[in-house]
Amino acid sequence: MRILRIETWREDIPLSRPYEIAFRRTEAVGNCFVRIIPSSGSPGLGCAAPEHHVTGETLDDCEAALDPGSLDWLINQDVRELPRLLRQLDGHLPDTPAARAALDMALHDVLSRQLDIPLAAMLGQCHESLPTSITIGIMGIEETLEEAAEYIGRGFRHLKVKTGQRVEEDVERIRRLRARFGQDIALRVDPNQGYGVPDLKRFMEAVSDCGVEFVEQPLASDYDMRLLSPGLRDQLAADESLLSPLDALRLAAPPRACGIFNIKLMKCGGIHAARRIADIADLTDIHLMWGCMDESRISIAAALHAALASPATRYLDLDGHLDLGRDPASGGFTLENGVMRLDTGAGLGVTLSE
Repeated sequence: MRILRIETWREDIPLSRPYEIAFRRTEAVGNCFVRIIPSSGSPGLGCAAPEHHVTGETLDDCEAALDPGSLDWLINQDVRELPRLLRQLDGHLPDTPAARAALDMALHDVLSRQLDIPLAAMLGQCHESLPTSITIGIMGIEETLEEAAEYIGRGFRHLKVKTGQRVEEDVERIRRLRARFGQDIALRVDPNQGYGVPDLKRFMEAVSDCGVEFVEQPLASDYDMRLLSPGLRDQLAADESLLSPLDALRLAAPPRACGIFNIKLMKCGGIHAARRIADIADLTDIHLMWGCMDESRISIAAALHAALASPATRYLDLDGHLDLGRDPASGGFTLENGVMRLDTGAGLGVTLSE
């Protein structure tokens, strides 16, 4: 089963709900799309959503890397030799992980469609479903409470709250959320590297009775989290400091730097690299969260398939498709009362809208 043709295109997509995090406000996003046409069977789909602030890859870099003229080396390759192709992909696109992720998931999609099984089954599915968090950007406290009430009304029970600008306001935000919605709602916090060490310690002490599930990348990505106490490290999730399997090895080396890895396909370059990170986590008793950028259902589905096939997976944060003003794809999974389940279709289970 050989690759006959690769089609790529870019779409600029407005957000239905713009948001703010510690270092910027986002009102629209760009995604690059891939369709791999094989000699037999169904095409495979992929999506790239680069994040320049995290990986250095711009949308223009991504689009250039996915120019069909740069992908001639894949034409006539046999998709059944998937591991070899994925190793070669690393060498051809070393500096554009989102572009690499789009091709990686499209190749996985083609092969699992040919086998007529869901990708998660091909990877060794071990979870049936998991709840995802939904993200509340930085906004006024009353607006935060209103948005939280909306999401809880829609069935979500895990809220990820963006923080990182003013510690005192962040503390009040968390305490007000807990007081308003009680203990049945899980609260996760993401300062996006917005804290210094004194800020983090002050925040954690002030919300110690609020049942915060974990704190995602509170400090600069180059800060050595091993300088923190073991009890504090175990409550932290590595995000911007975790871009590759090599980073995973560094963070997991004793004494481990954190208790949770946040895997994003757009950071690490796709399912192949993500599964290597997941194996390191599994071997070192580090829990996994699977996150995303602002992405089409195509790549959200790819992350979900990989997550449900990883024993160390404990958390999902796969809400990046919800606020897209439009999405060229449909299917792949269901999201009901905050719980994500895969569709039963082959491959990613995703189709392009007509």
